[in-house]
Amino acid sequence: QFHPLKFFTSMTNDIAIQPNGTDTNFGINTIGIVRAPRGDGKEAIVLVSPYNSQSVQSNELLSLALGFSVFSLLSRAAWLSKDVVWLSADSQFGEYAAVSAWLNQYHNPVFLSQSVILHTKMYGANHINDGNSEKTEVTAFKRAGTMAAALIFKVGETRRYGDRDSVMMYAEASNGQMPNLDLLNVVHYLAVHRQGFRVSIAAFSSLLSSAWLRVIAELLHTLGSVLRKINPDWKLDIAVPDYVEGTANLANSIFSQALGVPTGSHGAFRDYQADTVSLEFSPTFHVRNEDAKSLFQLCCLRLIEGVVRSVNNLLEKFHQSFFLYFLTAPSKFISVGVYMIPFALLLAPLPIVAAALADGSKSMEKTVHKLIEHSKADDITDIPQSKGGSCKWLQAAKVLFVIQLWAIALSVLFGSPYSAGVEWKLLKAAMITSISIGLGLMSIINFATAQLGALIVVPMCLFSRPLKASGMNFLPRAVLLASNIVFAVLGFPPAAVLIMKGVSKGSCSWTTDFGDFWIWMEFLLEWSSVTYLYLYLVHLPCWLLCILVLLHPCRQLESKMKQD
Repeated sequence: QFHPLKFFTSMTNDIAIQPNGTDTNFGINTIGIVRAPRGDGKEAIVLVSPYNSQSVQSNELLSLALGFSVFSLLSRAAWLSKDVVWLSADSQFGEYAAVSAWLNQYHNPVFLSQSVILHTKMYGANHINDGNSEKTEVTAFKRAGTMAAALIFKVGETRRYGDRDSVMMYAEASNGQMPNLDLLNVVHYLAVHRQGFRVSIAAFSSLLSSAWLRVIAELLHTLGSVLRKINPDWKLDIAVPDYVEGTANLANSIFSQALGVPTGSHGAFRDYQADTVSLEFSPTFHVRNEDAKSLFQLCCLRLIEGVVRSVNNLLEKFHQSFFLYFLTAPSKFISVGVYMIPFALLLAPLPIVAAALADGSKSMEKTVHKLIEHSKADDITDIPQSKGGSCKWLQAAKVLFVIQLWAIALSVLFGSPYSAGVEWKLLKAAMITSISIGLGLMSIINFATAQLGALIVVPMCLFSRPLKASGMNFLPRAVLLASNIVFAVLGFPPAAVLIMKGVSKGSCSWTTDFGDFWIWMEFLLEWSSVTYLYLYLVHLPCWLLCILVLLHPCRQLESKMKQD
């Protein structure tokens, strides 16, 4: 039988935030645990209902009602083989902060002092006995087994469009971590095929209304229709709305993973290797409509119960499906085996180009030595002599090392690298070698960051060429000059922030300044995003080296050799 007073305790020290030195504000998380009648207490399923205790809205009350109803139902379930924990997270200081504080205390026990124990209360009880057993039950932090999975659900704002209720799924955690794909498939199948919800994921709104993207989709649809007439097995005629929506979803999925910041409080669970997904229910009626609210609540309860039943039946955690993927739709994805191919193709030319540049510089050096010998015989003195020999590689590496130190220390680059007489080909070869290593290491930590970075950095490195270099006709040189300028502008981090802000938030957001970039970097640093390290240790040094290559004062050895 369900006894609420035996399930719920509230700890006043769960999370404390001190805005100043005198006052202390507390956020109180309320938890309840159902012990599985068929389990051994080693595994648990966590349900989370966030709410703002200082300003409770009607949709938050409905979220708490959903949590209490499903918790009451599960407390009478005889089929449970895993414990169920319901966390009512006080999100007055943020949903992530509330959930993260509880998880930290769950996995890292804190022993309470006597002063805190005296202030501990049991809400809903009329009195507290003085017995030792009762005091121990009140003050003990409630725990269950290892978290097999977690589900965060809340009721969002009422939608004024659509013919049925919808569910928004959020899955991106810190530094590109994603839950096992099977968990998302379970939620999508139960929501769509069992309860009739419309499931959606976050997308770039500007791409959904983009005219040029729709034109591209129509062209691809026409081409796919022609190819399908040739061979019916080629199903390439994707509908225009599906292509536009899939592109917007894919862009948002890549950007969210590359940013490295969780899209919800589910990111706190992923830090403890617990597969978690956040669900935001959006009804099409006003929450005060009692009849529609009852039907909506019933569908939500059945969905949550179905997810709990699916996880409860597992003999082990999700591990058979993908952990690295990009979402193009709630039920469609691009696996790591697919999107690592273009990334490998982007990185493959870099070592080849670096070797070719080094070999070209070596061949040029041999040619210059021959010209010097002929000049001594013919009394020619206007050919510059090349010094250093094989040490030129060390000079290029020295420039690269100085710029890397500048990036790490965030200091000013003292001196000019041109004073060392470094050839631009060797400098570019050293830059490409460094970029290939940096992107390769970044792909191990956060593949989405490496993928987005490679789309900008690789063309910028390959197209970089001194503006004063000769040996090309007017048209190729003009095209190369325009490409260098475009990639130099796009590769500058504040410009990249402006572009991503405009693409993600629409045409009304194409304004920014250096302060926005600084705030963005502080935001990444606060969330311990690996993208912060990528920008300072890989991307920004690469951009500066490209600028050095563009402004390199070439000595025009080719023209002198042609004249001779």
